Amino acid sequence: MESTQNVIKEVYKVIQSRMVEKPESSYVVSLATDGKKSSVNKICEKIGEESAEVILAAKDNDKSEIIYESADLIFHTLVLLSKFEISYEELEEEFKKRMK
Repeated sequence: MESTQNVIKEVYKVIQSRMVEKPESSYVVSLATDGKKSSVNKICEKIGEESAEVILAAKDNDKSEIIYESADLIFHTLVLLSKFEISYEELEEEFKKRMK
């Protein structure tokens, strides 16, 4: 079984490739290239929305919904990291620093 870390890293690689290749049907591309408002603002709004949904799921003590909404939150956070060209390895290094 593949570790969760590897799954998240693979998702991040897909996000990064979508940012470069820009397929028209990509949700990532639609977030990252909105002409009406800053794409950073759009991504941040999604992170805020997903954060609120995680909080509500926790307050409802709904474990499956917490997991579902947390995956959405992590996904949108990865989109933001990719938008700022922050590598997965940089994120890993930050976590390693915090483990000391």
